[in-house]
Amino acid sequence: MAVVAVFPALARMLALSRRHLVSPSLSMTSCRRCYRGDSPRDSQKDMIEIPLPPWQERTDESIETKRARLLYESRKRGMLENCILLSLFAKEHLQHMTEKQLNLYDRLINEPSNDWDIYYWATEAKPAPEIFENEVMALLRDFAKNKNKEQRLRAPDLEYLFEKPH
Repeated sequence: MAVVAVFPALARMLALSRRHLVSPSLSMTSCRRCYRGDSPRDSQKDMIEIPLPPWQERTDESIETKRARLLYESRKRGMLENCILLSLFAKEHLQHMTEKQLNLYDRLINEPSNDWDIYYWATEAKPAPEIFENEVMALLRDFAKNKNKEQRLRAPDLEYLFEKPH
């Protein structure tokens, strides 16, 4: 009640968003890219789905620009686990990827709206949707297994970007 008195504009906006965003026309089958939260104990009675714009492949950038963008996006995630996993994966694989693989990786890290999904797919805790089952997902899963038992406690420093190739 105090929120309504202190922030009437916020209260109106929340009321509008509840009325317009939670509707039968916005079910998960029709809205593939939504953020809805993921608490297992949540009754979801007060859930607000926020529709996200559809992912679109960027065809207007050079391969060098795409690599640089993907490196940045691999390092700046919504959760630390993916920051570490994806930035180390990018350090090891991004420079050797073909343009097709870069496009697959771009879609993988940018289309899903929930970073936990990417983490669960990479660690094989949950199966990935068919659209993400490809060679890049196989590389990421193999990398996530950490067969060499490396310490992966933080994202890599960026000095490796300035080293001359061997």
